[in-house]
Amino acid sequence: MTEFVTTADLVIGYEVDGPADGQAVVAVHGWPDDVHCWDGVVPVLAAEGFRVYRPHLRGFGPTRFRSDGKPRSGQAGALGADLRDFLDALELDDVVIAGHDWGARAGYVVGALFPDRVRSLVAMSAGHGASGPHAPLPYPLAHAYWYEWFVATCRGRETMRTDRRGFSRYLWESWSPGWDFTDAEFDAAARAWDNDDWPDITVSAYLHRWGEMAGDPAYEDIEERLAEVPAVRVPTLVLHGADDRDNLPATSEGKAELFGERYQRLVIDGVGHFVPREAPARTAREILRWIAEE
Repeated sequence: MTEFVTTADLVIGYEVDGPADGQAVVAVHGWPDDVHCWDGVVPVLAAEGFRVYRPHLRGFGPTRFRSDGKPRSGQAGALGADLRDFLDALELDDVVIAGHDWGARAGYVVGALFPDRVRSLVAMSAGHGASGPHAPLPYPLAHAYWYEWFVATCRGRETMRTDRRGFSRYLWESWSPGWDFTDAEFDAAARAWDNDDWPDITVSAYLHRWGEMAGDPAYEDIEERLAEVPAVRVPTLVLHGADDRDNLPATSEGKAELFGERYQRLVIDGVGHFVPREAPARTAREILRWIAEE
């Protein structure tokens, strides 16, 4: 059953599993995906005594803005602030954050700028400081990021509204070419994209990322700090699929200097972009190992 918590800007829906007194793991999904990406991971963590929280990101599922006038921004600073506010609202401490894709980016923001409640971070399928107006952009990566430019066009923006399922299915298939997902898996995730804010947040996320759209002024201070690519100040494990055709594995290479605590990066053979879906047992095992080795 979905539970809800209220922050300054949002009413955040979240799922929670595991013993009430277990150490908190906050598992944050990516785009285009939803909390079901962790379905194969949660039972393993819960069986080991962890309390697993899965928040729905802004623009996804039951999460709603409290004000009609709040900008529907998908910028990294907003995602990070939402995660910080979620931890604060539930008074979660000593938290392990597991983040995939957008969830990883939110985790990097919190780990770098708001680490007080965080014990460690496991980030998947996204590199810290790997995108932005001034980030290196080799042509193979620009090719992989075609969809981020597509949303800058009128046709792309209309597609976000009228064919979000067809568009996202193509991304699932092309980003993880070796993954044979089921219609049921896809349909369960796709229901989260029926949120009326999903198109605007999607467009904002990618245009802001490349300096083509202004962000919400409320996050200006956070964005200024992120522009300097601050070091993540919690122990961090990065998992990346060797066959990721979206955020190419190179985007998380050579980043050790951006982590101020214990750091490790693992590339998983035979896995594409959707690490927790394609390799749930391996994902759970690596999360548990990372926690145990602290």
